[in-house]
Amino acid sequence: MKPLFAILILLPFLKPVRAATNNSLTDEQLLQIKFVQKLDSQVSPNLVFRDETGKRVSLGDYFGRRPVVLFLGYYGCPMLCTLVLNGATESFRDLQWSAGKEFEVVFVSIDPAETSRLAAAKKSSYVRDYGRPGTENGWHFLTGNAAAIQTLADEIGFRYAYDACLRQYAHPSGFVVLTPEGKVAHYFFGVTFSPAEVNTALREADEKKIGSPVRELILLCCQYSPLHGKYGNLAMDLVRAGGIGTVVALGIYFARPARRKPEARK
Repeated sequence: MKPLFAILILLPFLKPVRAATNNSLTDEQLLQIKFVQKLDSQVSPNLVFRDETGKRVSLGDYFGRRPVVLFLGYYGCPMLCTLVLNGATESFRDLQWSAGKEFEVVFVSIDPAETSRLAAAKKSSYVRDYGRPGTENGWHFLTGNAAAIQTLADEIGFRYAYDACLRQYAHPSGFVVLTPEGKVAHYFFGVTFSPAEVNTALREADEKKIGSPVRELILLCCQYSPLHGKYGNLAMDLVRAGGIGTVVALGIYFARPARRKPEARK
């Protein structure tokens, strides 16, 4: 009975997994949502936003002294932005350098409807999570109008779209590292980041060195399938094959006769 029991447990893994289809963005549109790497591109220092206190600030206020880690996302993101920030913060904790001392952290909301109050709550959470006293001045959470947001997104190659049906933004995951004068020096994709690689990127950016292109990682907001067409079919085939392999392995394990314990010597 044990092999049958194992198969019943694993049956859900063998069923086809369907991507979410209740959205207004087509597969072609979703495939355009990604980071287009624009190394050495200059970010406009005169772009105006509001910080977490509601004060008008320019991006150039954070340029000139230290490298900048720049995130684009939004505070109401159901999952991905939080995962990216969590992964980056975990990486930052393993660095000798500290935010606010050797580098700046700037998060810009891509949702023009979001408020400084949301930005303040997000900053409070991450400064507390970061856990290094006296570094709160190195974390900046901004909001802005649609024109400034779109200009910044274009300058760093951040392609995103709003899905009116789901009332969410589809956007890529990751962040960029800027030189002190605001040039794009490095890209990081995904939700986990090597502290050693982040350390190298920050130090090179501090010396105004521009890095090399990195391999693209397709990972969109959690309500979207980041895999389409042949890639989606391949991924599902791999999941199903892995489930079948697990079933076979467990079946062999439970079906084989138990070894007899050696008889004790008289």
